[in-house]
Amino acid sequence: MDFKTFLHAGSNRRAMLKGMGVAAVGFSLTSALAGCGEKEAAKLANGEEAKLNFYNWDTYIGETTLGDYKDSAGVDVNMTLFASNDELFAKLRAGNQGYDVIVPSNDFVERMAAADMLVEIDKTQIPNFKNVAPEYQDVPYDPARKYSMPYTWLALGIGYRKSKVNSVPDSWKVLFDSDEYKGRIAVLSEAGDMFRLYGKYLGKSVNGLTDADLKTIEAMMIKQKPNIKSFHEDNGQDLLLKGEVDLVLEYNGDIAQIMAEDPDIGFVIPKEGSQLNSDNLCIPKGAPHPKNAHAFINYLLDAEVGKKITETIKYPTPNAAVKALMPDSYKNNPVIFPPADILTKCEYAKFNPDLQPKYEEAFTRVRAA
Repeated sequence: MDFKTFLHAGSNRRAMLKGMGVAAVGFSLTSALAGCGEKEAAKLANGEEAKLNFYNWDTYIGETTLGDYKDSAGVDVNMTLFASNDELFAKLRAGNQGYDVIVPSNDFVERMAAADMLVEIDKTQIPNFKNVAPEYQDVPYDPARKYSMPYTWLALGIGYRKSKVNSVPDSWKVLFDSDEYKGRIAVLSEAGDMFRLYGKYLGKSVNGLTDADLKTIEAMMIKQKPNIKSFHEDNGQDLLLKGEVDLVLEYNGDIAQIMAEDPDIGFVIPKEGSQLNSDNLCIPKGAPHPKNAHAFINYLLDAEVGKKITETIKYPTPNAAVKALMPDSYKNNPVIFPPADILTKCEYAKFNPDLQPKYEEAFTRVRAA
């Protein structure tokens, strides 16, 4: 079954990746590694076994990337999936269960580095770092790229089914403060993102919320909850494509993926502005294969490899060498690369050690209400 057939079949993308031969997708790492220890694994020239454990988001790798890597490097990549940065952080905070490469967003790179959960990147092992656009080589959340390499950047907005909305849903109001589409809405399950986006709707900076704002937003969320069908687990695009919801809070790349398959799908960044994210490749403390991890990250930053990934995931790339290889239909797509006047209203989130636990506690109360 080819890639488009999978999409038209409406299959869950975890199933799709499994169908494409991606190892261990949808299983726990413990299950993925079971049975590997009875005989000594093959060793690479660097002295490590020919394995790597990759903890990634759903729909966030090329169709053949992992298989191509096995062919070129002789390394089996076991990929398992997480649905939110909160889940990723909680899993690693409890102790590294064997992961070598992880993909946290910008504020969680900052959070995990502060908590001594990440290995410093040895750039001598990442020669393809030269491919990264200059503006992504030194960033506020990770100065001089000490702990991370850039993978994508992205913008949150509203994906919607054109035939099911009364007009273009160009305000956060339709998701956060209205019963117009009661029971036909899905939003994120990540606490910080939800509170910060509500803040945007209220005219606040995503990095300027106060305790009073959190109380106001929590009350708004509880009031709106009867209108929400689901707090999705990184599968909002699937819910929209299958017709289970008509509007979804989702990332631009995820919606761009399904817009290529269904002309009835649209995407808009609300007029109040939004939150930008950057997802990153990191090596967690306790990684069993740190040399393989560096080699794999370097591979993902290769221009031709990155081109194949980008053709599949349709996210904005911070890799200048990759972008140069992409067609104009990608470079000029306003969903993938939102116009400058829209981006001026958007902000990157910063990790706030005082507010983050409050986001999580309040969101737990909302989910339980």
